[in-house]
Amino acid sequence: MSRMKLLIVNADDFGLHTEINRGIIKGYQQGMITSTSLMCSAPAYADAVRLAKDNPGLGIGIHLTLVGSVPPAAAAAEVPSLLDERGLFLPDYAAFAKRFYSGGVKMRELEKELCTQIERGLSSGLHITHLDSHQHTHVLPIINNLVVKLCCKYNIGRIRNPHEAYFFDGGFAAGIGRKIGRGGLSFCASLAARKAAGAGILFPQHFFGMLAGGNLSETLVGNIIQSLPEGTSEIMTHPGLHKEILSRTFTWNYHWEDELQAFLSVTNKRLLEQCGVTLINFGGLK
Repeated sequence: MSRMKLLIVNADDFGLHTEINRGIIKGYQQGMITSTSLMCSAPAYADAVRLAKDNPGLGIGIHLTLVGSVPPAAAAAEVPSLLDERGLFLPDYAAFAKRFYSGGVKMRELEKELCTQIERGLSSGLHITHLDSHQHTHVLPIINNLVVKLCCKYNIGRIRNPHEAYFFDGGFAAGIGRKIGRGGLSFCASLAARKAAGAGILFPQHFFGMLAGGNLSETLVGNIIQSLPEGTSEIMTHPGLHKEILSRTFTWNYHWEDELQAFLSVTNKRLLEQCGVTLINFGGLK
């Protein structure tokens, strides 16, 4: 198996918006997307579950969410240390990390929220293949211990390891801020991966799509496919439809439709064949 090139293409943020949900399903039905991650407290969660049940070959993970200005899965009164004055999660991982590492987050509330999200996903009737997280908070020190514990508690034996190689760019011209951020995250991910491995949890050996997150194009994805190492890799993507609608709601400046097109591309599908790459989802990790 190790001599093969296996690839998981995972679309994040399933359940965040109906146009993201539609883009993910199109990428699965017509393209190379094999897997997605379900946000169990997000506004379009019920829509995502319905679509997933109509497309049973699509791998479904749980996208643990502690940031992004979405409501919690637990009652707000049970998890106040995770929330802002509107009763929503903090906007991003920087704001969350600042509160968490200054002692402002209660661990029992954090565990309560993550358990509620996982239990909601498991009770949806979908087969859950893995865990990952919104803005990769699951690999932050201390939190990674809790997530490994919950994988074992709920018998979820696979997890994302967002360790992108420190010097990989795939042709994407990233600024220094992105490169530093990617480096820090990859370092945290390597520590988290050791803990996951120690608990017998499986994860892909290689990860792509961090430096160019939200900016993947047909060319960049083609470059990644051509540089895939042997073993199992994951490419993270953020597809969606109707950029003008999504851009009114989210200020991330993501290129949702370009990312979708990158995985619908006939050229890139051909590259998979030429490079001897087999598509799987997290359920195929052995």
